[in-house]
Amino acid sequence: MNVCFKRLFRFFWCLMNSKQTTKNRILDAAEALFADRGFAETSLRTITQRADVNLASVNYHFGSKKSLIQAVFDRFLKGFVQELDKELTPIEQSEFSPSVEQVLHTLVRPLMMMDNHRNNGSSNFMKLLGRAYAESQGHMRRFMQEHYAHHLLRFTQQLHRAAPELANNEMFWRLHFMLGTVIFTLAGSHALRDIAEAEFKETVNLEQTLERLLPFLAAGFRAQNYDSLKNAS
Repeated sequence: MNVCFKRLFRFFWCLMNSKQTTKNRILDAAEALFADRGFAETSLRTITQRADVNLASVNYHFGSKKSLIQAVFDRFLKGFVQELDKELTPIEQSEFSPSVEQVLHTLVRPLMMMDNHRNNGSSNFMKLLGRAYAESQGHMRRFMQEHYAHHLLRFTQQLHRAAPELANNEMFWRLHFMLGTVIFTLAGSHALRDIAEAEFKETVNLEQTLERLLPFLAAGFRAQNYDSLKNAS
């Protein structure tokens, strides 16, 4: 009886492991292709060829291309928001309002963890994020609202604590300007590092790039309000 049970257990373990391996191969192929070519220009057939699976496997694991896109983002975001929550908790619990720099610094460890878990993780994620904005993936907005809005709201609430004078519309613009800067910098981080090394003999890693970027973002975030500039002119 024990022998039969062990064989049955081994069979199901191998079956589940095979399914997981197939699913990860599809996700790996989709991630690379979406980042390099975009969502519209990447067909499911191209993904299946890269992953060396058939179309039925994609339909079985994900059901549709939109669901596959969401799964690619979900694989990044689950770990990211877990680390972000940890970084935000002591700031939220403090009786003192944080500085803009303190709030922005909560992003450093979550982004670095992406590189620890996946090769070029932060760069690929920013490429994907940029593609999602440029190609107007409406379903991604709904997906983010449903699954990750709470985590991102915690971050923006601390920015409001750091800069309570900013109106909601001004906060909206500044968040998007910062996000665009982060996407541009990290998506092309390898090229930036190559240029820094070739031109200035400067060797930098992801953490150093982020530490250099954050003061720039904070200064922009604290810039004079658009309305006051407009009225002054």
